[in-house]
Amino acid sequence: MSHADPGLFGPRSVTWQLHADPMMWVAGVRALYLQALHPRAVRGVMENSDFREDAWGRLMRTAGFVGTLTYGTTAAAEKYGARVRGIHRRLKATDPDTGETYGVDEPGLLLWVHCAEADSYLQVLRRSGYPLTDAQADRYLDEQRVSARLVGLDPSGVPATTGAMRAYFAGVRPRLAAGADAREVDDFLHDPPVHVLLAPARALLWRRVAELAYDSLPPYAHALYGRPAPPPAAVDRRLRATGRMLRAVPERLRWSLPPGHVLGAMRRLGPGSRPSPHGPPGPAAILDGPGRARE
Repeated sequence: MSHADPGLFGPRSVTWQLHADPMMWVAGVRALYLQALHPRAVRGVMENSDFREDAWGRLMRTAGFVGTLTYGTTAAAEKYGARVRGIHRRLKATDPDTGETYGVDEPGLLLWVHCAEADSYLQVLRRSGYPLTDAQADRYLDEQRVSARLVGLDPSGVPATTGAMRAYFAGVRPRLAAGADAREVDDFLHDPPVHVLLAPARALLWRRVAELAYDSLPPYAHALYGRPAPPPAAVDRRLRATGRMLRAVPERLRWSLPPGHVLGAMRRLGPGSRPSPHGPPGPAAILDGPGRARE
């Protein structure tokens, strides 16, 4: 048995299994749509990001952050988290309504970004057929408080169950709006600029991913964006069909694509660390994963 560092989560966690699933890409785009509905959060992105010119680079950096936190060593994850916190401390933005200057590392903004991501990962994967019990879903959110700590949040104030996550979104909803910044993100995600040679791939692949990610948003998000919400059952059928198609691609091929964190973790820890396409280990094993003891 390998004694190498398993990192912040380890192979027995829900996070280790869930984050290796290919539907994480759809979930990540859903998170971007959702995050854009917080006016102060999206203003921070618009004033400090080059996403319009380097959309793919930004997407890969986000994937690299999630991959390092999930599958990297403890030292690598902590170092990455410290770097992100340092960057955020230096960034400011201007409130679109009041003109106030504020830091993008305000706890409320960090919490919104975290919850939009964690909830999107959980919602998309479960709706696409990924096998996860209610207890495992709660365990996943509890584990994700480790990630919240690395971006600068106090884990004790981060939702640790699906019920707490629902309550959080209900409380923050009055502060959400689809202003000019959200509209720009919406337009960009639907039709990102690409090299002329990549235009066919954008039409064939990207727009389908973006449309599915958008359609999987909660009803209030559709209402804010001003487009009719598709029937949830129809969206679920498309999510399941997409999940079956992507999961049919051999794992080694999928995991060989950048950023390649899963294969790196398997080389470090041995074959027993291989994420399972059948979901996380049973409840007894899950209890050995990270969570409150790591706060």
